[in-house]
Amino acid sequence: MSETIAEAVARRRTFAIISHPDAGKTTLTEKLLLFGGAIQLAGVVKAKKDKIQTRSDWMKIERERGISVVTSVMTFEYNDRVFNLLDTPGHEDFADDTYRTLTAVDAAVMVIDAAKGIEPRTLKLFEVCRLRDIPIITFVNKMDREARNPFEILDEVEQKLALDTAPMTWPIGQGKSFCGTYHLAENAVRGSDTETKTTKVNGPESDLAAGRLPENERATFIEECGLAVEACKPFDRTAFLEGHLTPVYFGSALRNFGVRDLINALGSLAPQPRAQVADIRTVEATDEKMTAFVFKIQANMDPNHRDRIAFVRVCSGKLERGMKARLARTGKPMGLSAPQFFFASQRQLADTAYAGDVVGIPNHGTLRIGDTLTEGEQLVFQGVPNFAPEILRRVKLEDAMKAKKLKEALQQMAEEGVVQLFSPEDGSPAIVGVVGALQLDVLKERLSGEYTLPVSFDLARFSVCRWISADDNAELERFISTHRGDIARDLDGDPVFLAADGFSLNYEASRWKQIKMVAIKEYQVANAA
Repeated sequence: MSETIAEAVARRRTFAIISHPDAGKTTLTEKLLLFGGAIQLAGVVKAKKDKIQTRSDWMKIERERGISVVTSVMTFEYNDRVFNLLDTPGHEDFADDTYRTLTAVDAAVMVIDAAKGIEPRTLKLFEVCRLRDIPIITFVNKMDREARNPFEILDEVEQKLALDTAPMTWPIGQGKSFCGTYHLAENAVRGSDTETKTTKVNGPESDLAAGRLPENERATFIEECGLAVEACKPFDRTAFLEGHLTPVYFGSALRNFGVRDLINALGSLAPQPRAQVADIRTVEATDEKMTAFVFKIQANMDPNHRDRIAFVRVCSGKLERGMKARLARTGKPMGLSAPQFFFASQRQLADTAYAGDVVGIPNHGTLRIGDTLTEGEQLVFQGVPNFAPEILRRVKLEDAMKAKKLKEALQQMAEEGVVQLFSPEDGSPAIVGVVGALQLDVLKERLSGEYTLPVSFDLARFSVCRWISADDNAELERFISTHRGDIARDLDGDPVFLAADGFSLNYEASRWKQIKMVAIKEYQVANAA
């Protein structure tokens, strides 16, 4: 018997993993996929080509540097739940990709290195989650190494993030003696993740809990467990769903401890797909009609096929293969002939997807980041914003004969969100804008590897970029004609003002009071019918 939309939605959990680089996020992702049967082998980083397919980091530069630079999307099932895992870039140079991804999730797992605690990148990502009221489950990783005292970590989360903590498990030992987790509310123990069920015990002093530790560590463990129950806040699901409290789990993804506790928590505690706010109404996940929005574009995941995938978060109804959807930006219909689910680097056709699911829609440039798809209703989800880049460069081509090919490649990269592309009004070469220098490395690598376009970058005479507009169109035109050499158009044809530095920007802003200069451009429906 087929399930109803409400039943399908209730089974889904869509979450992102956020962390500072090197906190162990990729290893944790692999272990979660291993539990879900999406991969057969975890931890193979530089192995045979077929084994590399098991990793969520599929781009060559990611494998070489051991970092995630794009968001990977993976779907897997575990204990009758359907999980959509969005693995975000940990590196700050790819912050814009992470911000976009966090618009598509209902919960987040915050991974903290047990030795380092809250690091700057974790703090920034947490602030984005807070802006969106995203509930957070905390996983304190690497307990098998020299780690800080668990109470110290809990205290730091509370102090730095202003977030209440509720420890759900407690580490049995740490460093070399770390050997499992004690479930505080249940009085139960799990050794390694190979143990599918926890074992009930009489308390932390039992043989299966403290008894696993060297004798000189047992009293401390028993005392800490008692203190954790007495002094720490109990778990409150309402406070968790509102983003005020985080349940905390301890473990070591690399050594297979605590990951099963975490995935069970995602299934039982994390919210099912939430309502989404659109321009004319709030869309409930259980609404009958299909709605969805694009939060990411990825080209050339399979270089052999020059493919281009739009990652779509389904918000309501049922997305079915072969259906026709209305694209809000143009008002035109488009066929969804081959939507896909992703299982690590493998894909399969998605016959049906429900609210919370993330599907890939192959297209040739029709879809853009921020686009809304519906079954006909004229609504638009509150869009994914563009942030002004912090680095501006001109792209220098080694072979001038390939200028047209470069123009097409840069257009595709900009539509994908790898860089922002600005075309100067005076006809000079295009300028690319990025948040961090590492994005330039990725652009260079991909232009060379995917388009056979070796490039280098020249400094532009500009370092600041702002979108410009005015209530009086004639005044905007006057500003543009007066500053012709400092004006460019973005991907949508909207004008931007390029300044040498902040002083120049402020000087022009003070002279032209009617011109609005903004660093964040909200998604707009340009040509909606």
